[in-house]
Amino acid sequence: MSARTPGSKATGGGDGGGQPDAATGPELARAVLDAALSRRQAAARARRTPGGGGGGDGGSGRRLRGYSGPGPDPRDPQPLSVVLNRLVKARGWQQPAAEATVFGAWERVVGAEVAQHSRPVKLENGELTVEARSTAWATQLRLLAGSLLKQIAREVGHNVVRKLHIHGPAAPSWSKGPRRVRGRGPRDTYG
Repeated sequence: MSARTPGSKATGGGDGGGQPDAATGPELARAVLDAALSRRQAAARARRTPGGGGGGDGGSGRRLRGYSGPGPDPRDPQPLSVVLNRLVKARGWQQPAAEATVFGAWERVVGAEVAQHSRPVKLENGELTVEARSTAWATQLRLLAGSLLKQIAREVGHNVVRKLHIHGPAAPSWSKGPRRVRGRGPRDTYG
């Protein structure tokens, strides 16, 4: 049986009298497989030859094979931070990652002293809610709001946090419990 390409015609031997007829059924399938095999073998020969373009990636997007050699190569082991940064960019996770940095690295973002007396509570639509340890620190943070926004922008990027809402510590709620007394509760400032 001879190998034929999908576009070739088979010559009939019995009833066609030597006239070409189109390959059908199993003959067509065999012709397609033979053509694919010959293309694969030709590509393998081209990769093995020095001038055949098999020496590097060549911008074709194919996976490189073999040893990488002495110079830098994309196949070399990469630090985890480089791989994660590439993944974050590819998936479009820059904004959620920056928002998570505000909460995860609060001390690095705003400084040790401010972080000791405050904590981020909520970040929604570019507005960060910060809870201070005392009412005095809440007042101090309100005065420092402009510089805090600049520090946050420098650490995590611009337009992640556009506005700060700073409040003091949350007072206990007197409206719940089995023995509740009507009225406003104790008149103290809690802080």
